[in-house]
Amino acid sequence: MSEGRGLGGGVLRVITWILRILLFLVVVSFAVGNQDLVTVRYFMDHTWQAPLVLVLFMAFAVGAALGLLAIVPTMLRQRRRIARLTREAAARQREPHPVPPERTLPL
Repeated sequence: MSEGRGLGGGVLRVITWILRILLFLVVVSFAVGNQDLVTVRYFMDHTWQAPLVLVLFMAFAVGAALGLLAIVPTMLRQRRRIARLTREAAARQREPHPVPPERTLPL
């Protein structure tokens, strides 16, 4: 067996797939049960009619996209810092290590 993949790795994979299938079935049943048309009103009397499940999905997608955009600056800053620290560590490894002078003990 490969390292880190014992008997538990296969069981966890099966459990993960079962949970994914259950989540998919819940989402599909929610979509089937919420096909009523809703009206979304914008500024200046602009309206849009769509099924409730589509409106909810779009609201979720817009929120997820805005959340991802919010973390981009932090991710870029962290990547720059990691690159700088990696370069500094590589430069320190290339430098010869100074050998401390031998000390003589008084007798």
